[in-house]
Amino acid sequence: MAYERMGHRPLDYRPVQYDGSKLVFRGPQRTLAGDFIACLGGTETYGTFIDRPYPDLMERSLGMSCVNFGWPNAGVDAFLKDEGLLRLASRGRAVVLQVPGAVNFSNPFYKVHPRRNDRFVEATPRLRRLFPEVDFTEFHFTRHMMQAFADVSHDRFAVLRESLQEAWVTRMQQLLQKIEAPVVLMWLSRHVPGLGHDATGVADDPAFVSRAMLRAIGSRAAKVVEVVISEEACAQGTRGMRFDPMQESVAADLPGLLAHSEAARAVSPVLEALLGK
Repeated sequence: MAYERMGHRPLDYRPVQYDGSKLVFRGPQRTLAGDFIACLGGTETYGTFIDRPYPDLMERSLGMSCVNFGWPNAGVDAFLKDEGLLRLASRGRAVVLQVPGAVNFSNPFYKVHPRRNDRFVEATPRLRRLFPEVDFTEFHFTRHMMQAFADVSHDRFAVLRESLQEAWVTRMQQLLQKIEAPVVLMWLSRHVPGLGHDATGVADDPAFVSRAMLRAIGSRAAKVVEVVISEEACAQGTRGMRFDPMQESVAADLPGLLAHSEAARAVSPVLEALLGK
């Protein structure tokens, strides 16, 4: 019964910063002097509501420090615009990069906050022309905005989505080029990468990213690992997660303990082979 009640004990993330980066990461503070694996990603990598997210589990398996550079709701911009973080990550023996969605980044249609990439900041004239009937002052978050566009016009939304997908590929190629260590791209989702431009919807993470997009950037990575969360892991819900009772609906949308274990088990052997262990 105590295990089931863990959700009523919020988690202390012990936030830390590393010299050169503007972002605040999950602690405890790690030394970057020796060999380590750098883990870049969003909410899942950060391990929101999870005692031991997959970087911690990989560290136990590999016997090598896995530094958690996860940032909640991070898109490609959070990392691409943080030169200090990229220098830190490049010092690692390898980098695990969780594949971000193609929504939370600045693009020709709208601007997002440079660090809180899920925050909508401003619509460009191009977006205003595409959706002239929309009141953009109603939006604070990108996902809410994209769902509104989909409801207004399926055809115009498709134009926007395809442009975001093209911009995402370019931005991800730039990010991979800036990371000097070998990169393992990790697809972490409840579904396999889809085919074509209708690969995933607004609510599906990584939003809008298709298999074709992964192929377009995969040649710049050492390996692409697809982690599809099992039905068993999904069925666990929030069991064993730690959160304030008011956050239960948020926790229910995130991967749980078993999903993190599945991610660690999938990626660790790839890192062992890459590092020649």
